[in-house]
Amino acid sequence: MFSKQILFNSFLQSNYSPEKRAAPSWIVIAGFILLIATCYFGGAAGLLRLVFPATSLLVAIFLYLRHPILYIGFTWWIWFLTPLLTRLVDYRVGWDPTRQMLVAPYLVVFVTIATFLKHLPSAIRQGGLPFVLGFFGVFYGCLIGLIYNQPIPVIRGFLDWLSPIIFAFHLFVNWQDYPSYRQHLQRVFIWCVLLLGIYGIYQFVVAPEWDRYWLIESKMFTSTGDPVPFGMRVWSTLHSVGPFGAVMQTGLLLLFTSSGSLIFPASSVGYLSFLLTQARTNWGGWLLGVIMIMGSAKVRIQMRLIAIILVMAICVIPLTTIEPIYKVISTRMESFSNLEKDGSFNDRSASYERNLNLALSNVLGNGLGNIWKVNEKTGQIEAVVIDSGILDMFFTLGWFGAIPYVGGLLLMIFSVSQSNAARFDSFVNAARAIGISSCAQVIIGSAMLGIAGMIMWGFFAMAMAAHKYYQHQGIKV
Repeated sequence: MFSKQILFNSFLQSNYSPEKRAAPSWIVIAGFILLIATCYFGGAAGLLRLVFPATSLLVAIFLYLRHPILYIGFTWWIWFLTPLLTRLVDYRVGWDPTRQMLVAPYLVVFVTIATFLKHLPSAIRQGGLPFVLGFFGVFYGCLIGLIYNQPIPVIRGFLDWLSPIIFAFHLFVNWQDYPSYRQHLQRVFIWCVLLLGIYGIYQFVVAPEWDRYWLIESKMFTSTGDPVPFGMRVWSTLHSVGPFGAVMQTGLLLLFTSSGSLIFPASSVGYLSFLLTQARTNWGGWLLGVIMIMGSAKVRIQMRLIAIILVMAICVIPLTTIEPIYKVISTRMESFSNLEKDGSFNDRSASYERNLNLALSNVLGNGLGNIWKVNEKTGQIEAVVIDSGILDMFFTLGWFGAIPYVGGLLLMIFSVSQSNAARFDSFVNAARAIGISSCAQVIIGSAMLGIAGMIMWGFFAMAMAAHKYYQHQGIKV
């Protein structure tokens, strides 16, 4: 009987191994890519505005049910690449002011609403109180938004605010698979830094026609540079400089926890493209992250990190001495010493002076969708830019929504700060630094929304999942 059990287990391992179970998932992903390429190059690029979001959702559902780890990677890549595909389609078939293809990442993430609803009754008992608080803060903002604002802007705001929370909760409740999720995230972001970094440098040097077309039609050239070679701030495959800066900040911090032959080429192109974003907020976030990683690591790991930083500096600094690149980076660096004459800094300061008291006195809030207004001339939804996450929170959620939402963020910061897992798990150290440094940027921008919010909430969730995983392994954390 015992020998039969051994044979049966051997049969299961050989016929239902992770590699064999992953094969259908990779076939589905390959089919998805083939479909997109066929539509684009086969004269049906316009169909992608409907086909791409719909098929992205279908693939996400399949991966969520069949291969959850691949679902995580697929989600990140949809966030990374959808804006570029949107620009390519616009360049081929004409400008789409509705930007409907950009809904694809939100649809892919919203598959995890099944996880949230399934575990919501036991979420607090499992340690998921921060996510529950965040959810109820957003839910309150949604109810107020439906009263004061039009439905479509409310839905748009709901996607931005809720997506990071439910995706992060999905990562947290799957804490049993933390080692696999950690390895997969590291792999995803190594390739992200390498590929997005290469395209970012290409974008800066060549200024591809589809990127120039987007820059002109979106009227973003006032903040993103001139649509000419060596004239644009780099945003690579993302839809603007800020999201790309957040992604590269995260990826470059994660490189400290990774190993392999791709590390140094990824670092070279990653740091160069990161500098070419001219995103001082993300530069500061990266520096804060490095300080936190160094401060929490053991001496042996600190020495290793210092060596890595020196080698990376040797690789990157010669590239920054090339004349067009040197001028762009040095000019932006010099602005740190003369902030009182910096237009961006003065605009943010003036915004705080004008709006802080107004935002804090708005007890009920204006609800989700309040920053999305319908242009009466074009009929399209346009965002009103608020260069402060704090102002955005209180204007949108009011006190009744902001208190639970901010409470959730503070609980996550407290939770990851109390854990000792960072002392022996370098990924936890980096995830904690990424989460806290991203949260600090809420002072300057709405870092809790979109892909920046995915990063902030997601890496807090990974650090919390690691703590729970090590606790159940009997390791004192």
